[in-house]
Parts: sequence; structure tokens; C-alpha cells
Amino acid sequence: MSKRAFKKYIKSLKKGELEEQMLDLYERFDEVKVFYDFVFNPKEEKLIREAKLKISKEYFPPSNRKPKGRRSVAQKLIKHFLKLEMESHALADLMFYNIELAQTFSADREKLTEAFQKSMLKSFEQAVNFVIEQGISQDFIQRIHKIEKEADQQNWFNSYQFQRLNDRFL
Repeated sequence: MSKRAFKKYIKSLKKGELEEQMLDLYERFDEVKVFYDFVFNPKEEKLIREAKLKISKEYFPPSNRKPKGRRSVAQKLIKHFLKLEMESHALADLMFYNIELAQTFSADREKLTEAFQKSMLKSFEQAVNFVIEQGISQDFIQRIHKIEKEADQQNWFNSYQFQRLNDRFL
């Protein structure tokens, strides 16, 4: 069904029928429930805190198990928060936190895969583009510089690309 046809269908419904369908959607689909729960009671600080904890467990698990260090965990959370249209400063903070934590993790590792470094560059590029698009880049400029310097200090093979992204602010 096209958006145009859908709009036409919605306009043809009576108020009670529309309310009934909305309630049905809310009860049937978790995504609808999550969306409306967020819209009416965002609790962004709590969501960010929980996301940071989840990301930190990827790199520094509380038990003695081996850290997995998967970028996908953070990316899934970031993508979800982007869909919800979370406040831009909170989301940018989470994006940079993910990269900073990954760099802390990688500082203790002698052998770091290129795939890991590439994925962190991709996360960095996404975060930098996000803060530029949102017009909040000046609020994160120190963190951007710090991440770029850390990539260079850790001798990441792609540190010059971090530098290139950092140069967008000079």
C-alpha cells in the first residue's frame, strides 16, 4: 500500500475505528509500543546509561570471560535511538563513548585486527557526520581530537583517515 493510499484510508475511518486500530497496533507490535513509550516518557538518561553498560560489557565483561568487542552491539543501539529520534547530544555522547571505550580496550592489546580498526573508523565517521548534521560539532570537538590522537598513538593502520576526519574541524 502506498503512503497516499494509506492516508486516504486513514481519512475514511471514523474516530472510534482509528482509535481501535491504533490500540490494536500498540498491543500487537513491540516496535509500536516502544515508540509510544519513548514519545510519552523518553527517559533518555536511563536509556543512555543502560546502553553504555551494555557496550562496556562487550569490551570489559564483569566475569572472567573473554571480551567479545563487537561493534554490532553498539551499532544496533545507536540505530534504534536514531529511529526514536533521541536528543542529539545524548546520542552523540553514546556514539563517542563507544569509540573511546573501544580505544581503551585496544590500548592493552598487542595484536589488533584491521577489521576492528576499520569498524572503529566507520563508527567515528558516523559520529562526526552526525554531530555536523545536527549542528553540535563544537560541543564534541575535544573528544574528536582525542579519538584521532589516540588512534595515532596506538599506531592504527588507518590513523591517517581519523586525521582526515578531524581536519574537517580545523
